[in-house]
Amino acid sequence: MGEKPRGKYLIGMKISSPAFVPNQFVPIEYTCDGQNESPPLAWTGVPAGTQSLALFVEDPDAPGGTFVHWVLYNIPPGVASLERNQPRRAKLRQGILQGMNHFDQIGYSGPCPPAGIHQYHFRLYALDTQLSLEEGAVKEQVMDAMKGHMLEDAELVARYQRMSTKPENKREFKLDEAMKQSFPASDAPPWTP
Repeated sequence: MGEKPRGKYLIGMKISSPAFVPNQFVPIEYTCDGQNESPPLAWTGVPAGTQSLALFVEDPDAPGGTFVHWVLYNIPPGVASLERNQPRRAKLRQGILQGMNHFDQIGYSGPCPPAGIHQYHFRLYALDTQLSLEEGAVKEQVMDAMKGHMLEDAELVARYQRMSTKPENKREFKLDEAMKQSFPASDAPPWTP
């Protein structure tokens, strides 16, 4: 996760979403199986001295290593929430900048795990500076710029599994295929399973 905040700061910052409960499944509209909209987020307890906030959404369970779904930085400290479905453009209202995710897209791209249940970490950082970065930066560039400037962080974890990769759906698919092979179209039974 990189640099951790020092103990001189009170730990009180929290991030949440009205769209889902921590450690539960992300609703489908915020994933690649739905509308792929960014979920609404809110946070509290931003520490004194904060000059900007940064937010990453990551999947540490991805086969090739941690996969970045969203990069946001230079969020003003007075901003305490993000509405759902943020535009996929490099600069948002109030000077908020969006970076490049691992889909090679600006803005949010939702959970889309190839198999199994994956965890999605929404990590919010309070910083004592504005970052001198252009829009469209990648996570590594933002993290480098953040070094020595982190006051506090907060995390929200959610999960997701695609319907097509769930074991029960695979079993149903195999049963369906077996039925088709057992009953060719011309000999189909007079009932619908």
